[in-house]
Amino acid sequence: MKYNLRNIVFKDLPNVEHHNHLGVYLRKNTATVVCLGSQGQDNNVLGCFSVSGQRQDVQNLQEMASLIVQGCSDRALVFSEAAVALDCAMFMQHNVHSDFTDPKQIASTVRFDTEEILATDIANVAIAFRIISSNQAGSQLNVFTAQRKVLSDILLSLQSNNIDPITIEPDVNCLSRFIDQNISPLESQQAGTLLGILSQHSGYLVVRPSSAAAQKTPTVRTFLIGPTQNRNELLAREVLMTIASGQLDEPINCLKVFDSTGSIDYQQLKNRLGMEVGSIDLVGSAATDHQSLAECNGPADFAIAYGAALAHQEKTQSINFRNDFMPYQGKKVQLQKTLKFACYSVTILMLAVGLYFQASLWKVNRGRSAASKKFAKDYSAVMLGKKPPAETSPITKLKSELGRIKDVKRGLISKEGEKSISAKLTLVLQAFNNIAENTDLNIESVTIAERNINIAGDTSSRGNTLRLFEAIKKAGLEIQQQGLYTKESRDNFSITVVPKN
Repeated sequence: MKYNLRNIVFKDLPNVEHHNHLGVYLRKNTATVVCLGSQGQDNNVLGCFSVSGQRQDVQNLQEMASLIVQGCSDRALVFSEAAVALDCAMFMQHNVHSDFTDPKQIASTVRFDTEEILATDIANVAIAFRIISSNQAGSQLNVFTAQRKVLSDILLSLQSNNIDPITIEPDVNCLSRFIDQNISPLESQQAGTLLGILSQHSGYLVVRPSSAAAQKTPTVRTFLIGPTQNRNELLAREVLMTIASGQLDEPINCLKVFDSTGSIDYQQLKNRLGMEVGSIDLVGSAATDHQSLAECNGPADFAIAYGAALAHQEKTQSINFRNDFMPYQGKKVQLQKTLKFACYSVTILMLAVGLYFQASLWKVNRGRSAASKKFAKDYSAVMLGKKPPAETSPITKLKSELGRIKDVKRGLISKEGEKSISAKLTLVLQAFNNIAENTDLNIESVTIAERNINIAGDTSSRGNTLRLFEAIKKAGLEIQQQGLYTKESRDNFSITVVPKN
């Protein structure tokens, strides 16, 4: 039977799943899952287990994703977000120098800086990075690279089972987060402490800065462990390489080790490294008993999955492969749906409010209109004079009548109120006769309107046109508008004239 994550969230349960987070540590054939419940700043383990796939490649990932969903369903684990920790065998770590210190500038150029180190096509690689240190010369980066196809197979397998992880991070970054959350520093830690975590298949070195440098980014390293390798020799070599790398801001005077096999000889390491060597208890630091880890592959895998579940608490820039490849859109899509629903609701509410007030206004206007019709006949009997037309302003009408009277006095309008076209035309022809012979005047059109005359024509030169204008003004006309242009050696004009007041 195939399980679907939608069947896990029961409506009858309280909304505690909104405070629960799932961490998944993915290896090639196994996955470890930890579900954390958040209560304020405290976290408690609600459940943890490991699953193994028997198939190969993509089918193996599909099988493990189905087993993860089935395991959550069997244990009634509900959660709001999931995060994935990627095993160190699936990515590579590089030390890269950037010429910039601004995170945005680094993000836009880190692919080019990394391509100089990798002997492969950068287009097939997803990149995640974090800034180790910055100065005037630039920044030192920890760059993690993973094949895009690997990430694509993981995401599609999980998403097909309705798990969309918000982050996909390197396992060592999740382990470092777990250590910061659960392992207390030494009481008298004057220098840096190196923590070594050895699982069945991988090794991790995390530098914990002293209290004076607590705000600095811890140095992290990963390495693979073969089944037949001498763990003492391997750990001693990796510790010396970490110290000699030159990336540490302070000396290391203490090494704390957790070994899943229990085969580390602490005295031998102390003699070889010349520093204090001791052990740490991962299980006790997480306030989790051995019985709750019975279904996990081991404390190291549990700690990495636990650290992945804490990804939502990351306030600084996360080392997240999804920022570079198939970015997480879950919250964005939910926000868009919520905003769309809110917009529809507000629109419907505004329409309802508008219809309500419109109906109220219509009722008031209906009563007012009925009363106006009822009393209009009675009021008209006592009103003085004739009602002015609704479309004409009385002031406009008076101005028009005043203009007509002035036109009558000037002789442009007869006493009967008709226009005296001949008077206007006489003035224009008088101006033409006075100047036509001297200006080589050619009239194309004369348009006489109610209040003005439009004249279009041409002369032999611009000077002659200006003399024509002077003659028109002397004849008692005023030029309101004029347009001049030259065409085919003739000076063309277009003017609008009116009689002078």
